[in-house]
Amino acid sequence: MSFDVIVVGSGMTGGWAAKELAEQGFKVLVLERGKNIERSDFKDRLAPWTWEDLGRVPEDEVKQDYAIQSTCYAFSNQNKDFWVKDSEHPYTTPEDKPFNWVRGYHLGGRSLMWGRQSYRLGERDFEENKRDGHGVDWPVRYREIAPWYDHVETFAGISGQAENLPQLPDGQFQPPMDMTALEKDFKAKLEKSFPTRRLTIGRVANLTKPTEEQIELGRNPCQSRNVCFNGCTFGAYFSSLSATLPAARRTNNVTIVTDAIVESIVYDPASKRASGVRVIDANTREKTTYNARVVFLCASAIASAQILLNSKSESFPNGLANRSDQVGRNLMDHVGTTVIGLADAFQDRYYWGRRPNGAYIPRYRNVSEPGEGYVRGFGYQVISMRSSWSLGARRPGVGKEWKESLRQPGPWMLIVAGFGEMLPYQYNRVTLNSTRKDRWGMPLVHIDCSYGENENRILEAIKADGAEMISAAGYQMVPFPLPPVVPGDKIHEMGTARMGRDPATSVLNAHNCAHDVGNLYITDGSFMTSSGCQNPSLTYMAFTARAAAHAGDRLRAGDL
Repeated sequence: MSFDVIVVGSGMTGGWAAKELAEQGFKVLVLERGKNIERSDFKDRLAPWTWEDLGRVPEDEVKQDYAIQSTCYAFSNQNKDFWVKDSEHPYTTPEDKPFNWVRGYHLGGRSLMWGRQSYRLGERDFEENKRDGHGVDWPVRYREIAPWYDHVETFAGISGQAENLPQLPDGQFQPPMDMTALEKDFKAKLEKSFPTRRLTIGRVANLTKPTEEQIELGRNPCQSRNVCFNGCTFGAYFSSLSATLPAARRTNNVTIVTDAIVESIVYDPASKRASGVRVIDANTREKTTYNARVVFLCASAIASAQILLNSKSESFPNGLANRSDQVGRNLMDHVGTTVIGLADAFQDRYYWGRRPNGAYIPRYRNVSEPGEGYVRGFGYQVISMRSSWSLGARRPGVGKEWKESLRQPGPWMLIVAGFGEMLPYQYNRVTLNSTRKDRWGMPLVHIDCSYGENENRILEAIKADGAEMISAAGYQMVPFPLPPVVPGDKIHEMGTARMGRDPATSVLNAHNCAHDVGNLYITDGSFMTSSGCQNPSLTYMAFTARAAAHAGDRLRAGDL
């Protein structure tokens, strides 16, 4: 079967590619390796106190099937069907270099499970590789991407507060959510003690004032229930299942095939173009080839590298579009850790609802304050809360007095979680295991990734600055045991098919199109040339929409 465009992946970027190209009138095939899911399948209508085992997965089941997936804060007994079973989808790493690869194989992908924090990269982020010599120079600058940030923010729906900070550009915001009493107190004390640091409400992809188009797509305002990780039948948070795929479907130009594992991309040496993709049915293992004029690879940074490396031919013996030997290299995540403070104040205050958002401290190190012994910097996501009845899940006891104790909320807690930038290192890479294959006969992914000295110094700075800010605010530091920091923990893997100006040192050009294969676009996290310290999904969306416009222009001009 032939289409104008094949989109591999249905998640954060696959949904955007499908929407933008279908709305331009092209016939689009979306291939999703996982199962079909409908919004009616979500379990968000169940009250938290009715969840089986209060959402906890039995330890023996975690150990057997979800050892990696369960490291994610969003994993629970209510949504475990959103996560792959590690026992069924293995990958390999060196023994001394663990990497936590968190995945969801289903329609909508990880757009159903993401934390929805949505921040732009700024001018500095696109220039720092060139400035300090790490990695290669981005082939684009902020001014070229800014209109596309506007475009995706308007459609997706991002609530937030404008702050006029160059390192964190403002966007097209719906009304911001309210801060809690403790966050307001922390903001005042923080900005008094550290004038170059700012606390703002999180910029989150949850609707606070839906537009007419969002309402037409069946999306509604956020209900402040904070059960987003179970899906949202209200369509209040942005996911491809609630927004981009419905928009694509209403054009009648989209075909979606689930349980379709893309084995490789077919390359035609005569035209020097990709002619289609080879697919394995996840259930029957039957193989099919789909043809198209354009291929958009949106499978995620690690999975896309796997597909490219598995797409070997006489023209590309080391993997498709890999003349530069950069496919799979420069794997990045973010680095971070958490500090916690307790406050004695506001014991007579609580908060309305369960806000699915926090506050944010944008990067200031190596911007308005120096960073000692490291380049780049970090930001903080800040959450405040009071413990409540859910403490009973872990507090032993029985009887009336024990029950009564759960009626009183605990003290205010401030959680300050830092996210630092990771530099692109060529030795951090994805390859194919030479001896082990998965159940469909494809080589297993092998991930060899570790933090460098710069990341370790940023990690120490995150701890020190976090403790300093909590202390300056007059809160009590709380010792809290944390597991070792492991790449992959932040679930922001990127960089395996980076953009660049030189085909000898990069995979993609300024429009996310492969230097070596003129009709292959890659718009998931693979294209990132540096990581910044901001959550990257909004940037993936903007670059995808921009690439889809570029591909559409070329299709209409007969160039593809």
